[in-house]
Amino acid sequence: MPSMKQFLLSIWEVVEIFLVVFISLFIIKVFAQPFVVSGASMEPTFSDKNYLLIDGVSYAVHPPERGDVIVFRPPGISSTFYIKRVVGLPEERVVVKDGVVSVYNKEYPEGFSVDTAYFEYPLQTTGDDEFILGENQYFVLGDNRSQSSDSRSWGPLTREAIVGKVRLRFWPLTELDLF
Repeated sequence: MPSMKQFLLSIWEVVEIFLVVFISLFIIKVFAQPFVVSGASMEPTFSDKNYLLIDGVSYAVHPPERGDVIVFRPPGISSTFYIKRVVGLPEERVVVKDGVVSVYNKEYPEGFSVDTAYFEYPLQTTGDDEFILGENQYFVLGDNRSQSSDSRSWGPLTREAIVGKVRLRFWPLTELDLF
């Protein structure tokens, strides 16, 4: 009879392993989505073929913030995803002029230049435009401003288009990083 008990314990261990794997995969699928970077628009922060995990849940609790790197569906293109950095928030005015991005809002009616401290080099943003964001709109830019299709091209992004926030780069392993 001890062999039958051992057999049942072995089966239970296998079932436990499958349950842990299933629950882990379910949690990852619900709370984190994989994403592969395609192109150079976010260099040097993210490179082509970087593998990322996207948090698709936290924006249900709080809105995107300036500086967040997000994944979204661009306006008019439902078949692909883009990755960009949030620069302008709802009900702000964003001005791109002479290579500088300035933001105007209630707190800063005279405006301020967007912080680019996360870049190791001087950043020049092309264009000469002004955008007034609605209550549910965001202005996003690629970190590689000269190689990026972003809000300068297709205008503000709605909150509904945002899939989630980048939380982890897990490939290549040499560039493993939390955001």
